[in-house]
Amino acid sequence: MTIRVLIADDQAMVRAGFAMILAAEDDIEVVAEAVDGLQAVELAEQHRPDVVLMDIRMPRLDDLEALRRLTRPGTVNPPKVVVATTFDDDSYVHRALSDGACGFLIKDSGPALLVEAIRAAASGEALVSPSITVRLLRRLNNLVTTTGQARSAPSARELEVVRLVARGLTNAEIATELSISVGTVKTHLGNVQTKLPARNRVEIAAWAWESGLIDRR
Repeated sequence: MTIRVLIADDQAMVRAGFAMILAAEDDIEVVAEAVDGLQAVELAEQHRPDVVLMDIRMPRLDDLEALRRLTRPGTVNPPKVVVATTFDDDSYVHRALSDGACGFLIKDSGPALLVEAIRAAASGEALVSPSITVRLLRRLNNLVTTTGQARSAPSARELEVVRLVARGLTNAEIATELSISVGTVKTHLGNVQTKLPARNRVEIAAWAWESGLIDRR
């Protein structure tokens, strides 16, 4: 199935760069480009993309307000939103994820991570740039609230996956590290989400840090 993407960024060169990267993938189609937050909302209603790749700071409509409008309750088949920005302030990351974003990327993360974030969002997963995941998870009280106790204990293999998620590795990197398929990684993460419970990989990583699976040093 082709993933339909809307790119929203006020910089033409950034839009062109993202479009070129995504157009090279057989399973991704760029259906529209927006130059500001208001146009992003309007084009999303018109084209019904699967994923909106959006800068967090754009003209005409407050960045986070645009995100809230795209993901507001009651919207029929709302798009998944991946935020891509050079602005990595912790409070913005937290607010973007809380307001419904399915990913948060720093623009210099590279083509591979960008493509993986789009695919992850389309499949209902969340991906945050490794460069900010670890830093944010060192401040758990300001990031997410987790249940603390798992419904049932993750298996040894699942804990291996959890540790790598908490270190900021992507699904593809975890698959390579453990010599398993990306599909198997996703299965393990799905099982872990049910056992903890956790809504996404960010909360899985948060649980790993809170539970002492990761050395805070």
